[in-house]
Amino acid sequence: MSDPRQTFARAATALLDEDPSVALVYAEISGQFFADAERSHPDRVINVGIREQLLVNVGAGLALTGMRPIVHTFGSFLVERAFEQIKLGFSHQDVGGVLVGSGGSFDAASAGRTHQAPGDVALIDTLPGWTVHVPGHATEVEDALRLAVAGSGRDYVRVVSQQNTEAFPVRPGRFHVLRRGAGPTVVAVGPVLDAVVAATGGLDATVLYASTVRPFDGRGLREVLSGPEVVLVEPYLAGTSSRVVSDALVDVPHRLLALGVGAEELRRYGTPRQHVAAHGLDAAGIRASLEVFLGQSTRLARERSSART
Repeated sequence: MSDPRQTFARAATALLDEDPSVALVYAEISGQFFADAERSHPDRVINVGIREQLLVNVGAGLALTGMRPIVHTFGSFLVERAFEQIKLGFSHQDVGGVLVGSGGSFDAASAGRTHQAPGDVALIDTLPGWTVHVPGHATEVEDALRLAVAGSGRDYVRVVSQQNTEAFPVRPGRFHVLRRGAGPTVVAVGPVLDAVVAATGGLDATVLYASTVRPFDGRGLREVLSGPEVVLVEPYLAGTSSRVVSDALVDVPHRLLALGVGAEELRRYGTPRQHVAAHGLDAAGIRASLEVFLGQSTRLARERSSART
């Protein structure tokens, strides 16, 4: 199985070869993968050093000249540190570009909080018109990057090391329906899919998968909904997509369980796998949350039935 970050670097290098309007701007991070690209395209590969605000502004400036910039560093530095430049350089100036953040919530667990960005998608989500890709497989990383670069809008691609065993076609605004059931509807985003599939084993559940969460497939959610319970499992800040689920089901009675990375900082850094477990995003943690949530549903249904009689 290919490494998602190296897959991104290879795809970005190929896109530079294929399209003279593509430029790559990065800030030291991943420089070990771009030596060939810098030699082949010294005028379109720019390393700004450890200057993330400049990184984003250079990308926005290239976009103003008609170039299609790929802007890359760790997600914590790209989105959290340089958010004002994203807001003004790209959104306010209304220019397109492709931001690629690596590391996600805790790939660099041992590096500490400075390198962890569980809130990156929530921050981007405060800005209108961004397409947000959360690939769950290295193949999806390349597909999402190529789709984003081929467009003209504003895209954020979140590249992390955790990945699923199977890749799915990247379809912005469309869920993949993996399983249909009469019970809860579970939405898995990006690399949490394998854990969701294992956690829902034996349950009469519908399982949806998305590697692109903005736009959100609200119509697809409504079409498969067979009961009031909706479970959202995301690999970043818990509840990030609760708003769009509520918008999609504004006239449909439902109960929502939003699983994801907790806001509280884990100061015993550990490994990425330990972080996944600590935030309840492994199969056992998701199953335990599901059983509590569905147990509450059963109790509420009994209480309503007793009240009617």
